[in-house]
Amino acid sequence: MASAAQDGRSGGVPLEPPERLARTVAAWEGEAGRAWLAALPDTVADRLERWGLTAERVLAPGGQISMVVLVRTEDGTPVVLKAGMVTRESAQEHAALAHWDGRGAARLLRADPEAGVLLLERLHADVSLRSLAEPKAMLEAAEVVRRLWVPPAEGHPFTSVAARTAALAELLRERRGQPWAADARPLVDEALELHAALVADPPEEVLLHGDYHHGNVLAGDRMPWLAIDPKPLVGERAYDLAWLARDRLATLVARPGSRSAALRRVRSLAESLEVPVERLRGWAVFRAVEAGLWYLSVGGREDGELLLEFAGWL
Repeated sequence: MASAAQDGRSGGVPLEPPERLARTVAAWEGEAGRAWLAALPDTVADRLERWGLTAERVLAPGGQISMVVLVRTEDGTPVVLKAGMVTRESAQEHAALAHWDGRGAARLLRADPEAGVLLLERLHADVSLRSLAEPKAMLEAAEVVRRLWVPPAEGHPFTSVAARTAALAELLRERRGQPWAADARPLVDEALELHAALVADPPEEVLLHGDYHHGNVLAGDRMPWLAIDPKPLVGERAYDLAWLARDRLATLVARPGSRSAALRRVRSLAESLEVPVERLRGWAVFRAVEAGLWYLSVGGREDGELLLEFAGWL
């Protein structure tokens, strides 16, 4: 790896995983994650050479399961090389970006999907919607996500919301029985009931971002704001808004009247994007409870309890 990190195309830039990436992948993905991390410098150096790229710097903290390297093409164009661990959620990122073709999202320039390596339009990584006041950020987020909600192509490779969440619901049932989940069992039961009703009668099928929140919308040059890092699915728009509904959760919790503010946010998002408020509320509860128990299962008690508190408000 030392020789790979010093490859001529790296320009002397160390191609080592940032600390946050190394920590989260090792914790979340275990031995497979550690093996992927060990090979990552060679993977990146190889794509720099094969694709004629010169590294400027590794972005830190970068992604939680991907390394992002600012690079230039042979003609000097600034672009981004993203090398991510291929998971069930991320495997079709390239396909979604190709389908959007720059409409509402960063443009895909080249891809090696099996290796999880993408070459992308460069955006302003240090300027996300989190840099804006919340009301303005929500307005901009709504405009961007509208452009992403398009019909998928015939024969598309994307998993449905129903299929993906069926697996999550099964994990939720398993975690419900753990001693550390005892206090959350009433919320888990409600989340599972809501999920069963939501998937029984899906109202539409559009391409979804899957992990849509303020931090995944960056400032661009071609357009003011563009989405990054999709975990694409096909299904109803309300599912895509569930993560946005709980954005900036720590700030929301610290605010007086947090419960009322959360309910107003759900209603406002539903009205502005013309989705049924009860379906958005249902998906927001299910996704918050599922994520909350996942955090508890990996030792993230503070994040887990925060998500469960949010679900309880709704």
